[in-house]
Amino acid sequence: MIEKFLNNIHQGDCLELLKQIPDDSVDMTFADPPFNLKKGYKSYKDGLAIQEYVEWCEKWIAEMVRITKPSGTIYLHNIPKWLTYYASFLNKVADFKHWISWDAPTMPMGKTLQPSHYGILCYAKDAKKLKFYEIRAPHKRDRKSKYLSKDYGGKKAGLHPFGSLLSDVWTDIHRVKHNKYRDDHPCQLPIHLLERVILMSTDENDIVLDPFNGTGTTAIAAKRLGRQYIGLELDKEYVEITKNKLEQEKSNSKLGDSWVSYYLDNIVTLRDKDWENLKKHFYIPQKPEDIDFQQIILTSKLDISVPLKSGHNDTDNLQKLFEPKEDYKKNN
Repeated sequence: MIEKFLNNIHQGDCLELLKQIPDDSVDMTFADPPFNLKKGYKSYKDGLAIQEYVEWCEKWIAEMVRITKPSGTIYLHNIPKWLTYYASFLNKVADFKHWISWDAPTMPMGKTLQPSHYGILCYAKDAKKLKFYEIRAPHKRDRKSKYLSKDYGGKKAGLHPFGSLLSDVWTDIHRVKHNKYRDDHPCQLPIHLLERVILMSTDENDIVLDPFNGTGTTAIAAKRLGRQYIGLELDKEYVEITKNKLEQEKSNSKLGDSWVSYYLDNIVTLRDKDWENLKKHFYIPQKPEDIDFQQIILTSKLDISVPLKSGHNDTDNLQKLFEPKEDYKKNN
């Protein structure tokens, strides 16, 4: 029964469409609903009374939990105000895992603290059966010196070449601000944000569902990563935008045999379990502590006259790339 929904965007009320999807049939659900902030959606009134909005949300959240597999994950993206309501309901029907704080500052609003993050609630359908992968993002570096922003002191010899395991505070993914990168939609998430949560919670060919498809961020991320997708959307124009964009996408966001998330030709998210297969694609300094002042480099990006010897990841003609600056030598 779910086959008719797979790899397509379906127009209609998400509550009615969700009821047609079988129990325990989707590997991951992700919802980025209207925030009830009077945004200019084309087919939805974004200004309900608080109780009306909360009751509506509880209905589609219950459906998301129902259709998610016991090993699956439920993600809800919203401002903190509404997530507190979501959590109070979800705690009754699912298992809390994380409140992810996505650093995305907005303009000061006056008489309040400046809003500086969105939240992503992460719940397991069944915590004992949950499928979940640790992920890594590149080390944060100073923009000019390229040294690591964090001082690891005497622990630099234990640095992971690519980057640290992620915490529940994400500061490395920014909102889509420039109009040339945006669709005609009031709220649009960056694709690599969705790729990150998809990598955390699914495997190749798993099913990802978004009940508020918008202009297709979740579906596009899923397709790029070789997952199946289901998008539900009320507005006909948004459906057409998504379908047109999906026609241009391929399932090829990989390095070697491993699925990864790219942004501006750089890898911004990978799964920790894939590192052993991925590291052969990078030039890595011989000493782990040298990561402090030099980011590892994809071998495909190296422009050198003498090729790397087969099986070697540290050669004389490239070692100069990892020599520290004089001020680093003096202070270390």
